Amino acid sequence: MNRPMNRQVLLTSRPEGIPQAYHFRIVETPVPVPGPGQVLVRNIWLSVEPAMRGWVNAVANYAEPVAIGAVMRSFAAGRVVVSNDPAWPVGTPVTGLFGWQDYVVVDGGAIQRRVDETDLPLSTALGVLGINGVTAHYGLLQLGQPKAGETVVVSTAAGAVGSCVGQIARLHGCRTVGITGGAAKRQLCLERFGFDAAVDYKAPDFTQRLAEACAGGVDVYYDNTAGAISDAVMTHLNVGARVVICGTASVATWDPPPQGPRVERHLLVKRARMQGFVIFDVPEYHATARADLAQWLRDGKLQYVEEVLDGIEHAPDAIAGLYRGDNLGKRLIRLARD
Repeated sequence: MNRPMNRQVLLTSRPEGIPQAYHFRIVETPVPVPGPGQVLVRNIWLSVEPAMRGWVNAVANYAEPVAIGAVMRSFAAGRVVVSNDPAWPVGTPVTGLFGWQDYVVVDGGAIQRRVDETDLPLSTALGVLGINGVTAHYGLLQLGQPKAGETVVVSTAAGAVGSCVGQIARLHGCRTVGITGGAAKRQLCLERFGFDAAVDYKAPDFTQRLAEACAGGVDVYYDNTAGAISDAVMTHLNVGARVVICGTASVATWDPPPQGPRVERHLLVKRARMQGFVIFDVPEYHATARADLAQWLRDGKLQYVEEVLDGIEHAPDAIAGLYRGDNLGKRLIRLARD
């Protein structure tokens, strides 16, 4: 009898900048068999993150680059289908860095978490209740420290992180301004995510529209892009503003370093603070954030949008698609029906 096969997406060459479909290939291998203390997880959802660009590049990053020939690193959500660890019974919904593949064998200790929010879709464990929502919660509330009545500006405002940031800011009594690309995403920010204003950075009059939306200045800027978008926001910082550096999506490569305006003068004269963070540095915070996010979801106070790509064959081009701006909301790859 033939063993079932496991489809895997392997990194086959090292990208310089944004990984493209040709940097990956899909292979089939027999489904692995768990040993003592191990479990076999059937992945149902695979995540696609902007941060995955950094995971495959050779330049300095907060994580070791994915090895050539290895399964592409990614967060995934699925269910335990074979268990040799009583702590993880068959059927348990779990998440972890399980990679772009149908099945994975892991030690129980390698599982990130048991998904306890069983009243909510499993897919949310990778988005609004996963690393994206937790990143938004921590970066805004712990580093941005918004106060009621302040203006919070968010770049990539229609994305998985940015949309959460804007809504959390609104829940804390702030005025919110989203920056996004294109009319459809701008309408999404206004109508679905409740931003007070939304500006299209692709528009020829972007800087003028931004100035109008930020007429009272910017108290918190949650930066997911860097580059020219952020340069424009810096000119509107209020005294005592906080700039949170979450991502640099608009910069294709940092070698050589991009040229542009400097931020030091803005930080000096506005007595502003700029701080970057990596959410993996604060694992103890994740449960606190998820508790808030889940309750806001149940109360109808937090909205989210998922873009679902059906089938692992969509994985190789999925990261490049993020940087082309193809997606609306959280990008996910669905491998099976739950």
